Amino acid sequence: MLDTQSAPALRDLTFGEAIREAIAEEMRRDKTIVLMGEDVAEAGTTFKVLTGLVDEFGKDRIIDTPISEAGFTGIGVGAAMTGMRPIVDIMFGDFLTLIMDQLVNQAAKIHYMSGGKWKVPLVVRATMGATRRSAAQHSQSLHAWPSHIPGLKVVVPSTPYDAKGLMKSAIRDDNPVVFFEDKISYTKVKGQVPSEEYTIPLGVGDVKREGRDITFIGTSSMVQVALGAATMLEEVGISAEVVDPRTTWPLDEKTLIESVKKTSRCIVMDEGYGRYGVGAEFAALVAEGAFYNLDAPVTRLCAMHVPIPFSPSLEDVTVPTERQAFDLAMKLCGR
Repeated sequence: MLDTQSAPALRDLTFGEAIREAIAEEMRRDKTIVLMGEDVAEAGTTFKVLTGLVDEFGKDRIIDTPISEAGFTGIGVGAAMTGMRPIVDIMFGDFLTLIMDQLVNQAAKIHYMSGGKWKVPLVVRATMGATRRSAAQHSQSLHAWPSHIPGLKVVVPSTPYDAKGLMKSAIRDDNPVVFFEDKISYTKVKGQVPSEEYTIPLGVGDVKREGRDITFIGTSSMVQVALGAATMLEEVGISAEVVDPRTTWPLDEKTLIESVKKTSRCIVMDEGYGRYGVGAEFAALVAEGAFYNLDAPVTRLCAMHVPIPFSPSLEDVTVPTERQAFDLAMKLCGR
C-alpha cells in the first residue's frame, strides 16, 4: 500500500502509461514474469500500450504469438502451473470467446482439482468499452463473464492510479486474474500517479466523490461518466456520491452498501449489457443490504442490449452518458 506518511512525487500519466509502468516494474522485480500475445513486441499492441518493453526485456519475455488465443492462453496456464507468472494479452475483450475453456475450465479450477497442490498465477489482460468505432465484434464489455466463475478474480480500474496499483497486485496474486482495461481510457484518462512503489489490494472499493443525496456505483469508464453527472447535479443542489468497486471479484460489498445506506438512493452504471450483467449483481446486492434505507428503487444504467453498431451516431447512443445519469438522478430525487 502507498505510505501516506511520506509525500511521494506525483506525475501525470495516462491510463495506458500507468499500465505499461506497472508491467515494466514488475518484470524488473521478478524474472519469472513473461508477457505474450498478438503484436505485443515490436508493435506494442494495437493500442501501443506496451511500446518499448521488448527493447528492455527482449523477445524471450515479450513474446509475439500466432493468431491463436486458445493456444497461447493454454501455454500461459501451463507456464503458470510450472513456476512462471505469465501475462496473457488478449487484444480485444470480445476474444474471450476463444479462451473460455482455458480460462474457465482450466485456470479457474486447477487449484481446487489438485487439492491445493497447483496454483495458476496468471494475468489475462483484456480490453472493454465502445465508442471507438470498432463495430460489433471489437466493442463489447464482457467483464460479467469471468466474474461469474469461482476461482477467477476480475479487475476493472477507472483511473491511472488504480490501474497501476491493481495491475501490480494482480501480477503478484497466486490466482488467475482477468484485468479489463477500457480502450478509450488509454489516452483519454489522465491522473496523478506516485513515482514510489505502491500496490492496491484486490477487493477494496474506493469512494471517488463524497455525497449525501444519491449514490452512483460505476465500473471502469462509467466512473468518469458518473463523476461528470455528479458535477452537473451539484449545480442544481443535488449531492451525488460516486463509488468505484475497482474489482468485480473479490467485491467490496460493505463500501457499496454503506454508501447507499447513507444516501438512500442508488444508480448502478456499467458499460456491459444490462441483462444478467454486473449492473444486476450490484443492484441486487444493494437492494438486499440497504433495503430499509432506500427512498427510491435501485436503478441500473447500462449499455443498450444490441450489438454495438459501427455507425458513430448509432454507437454513441448505446453507451450511458452524463446526461442520462443526470436525468435519472433528478427523477429518483423527485426533481
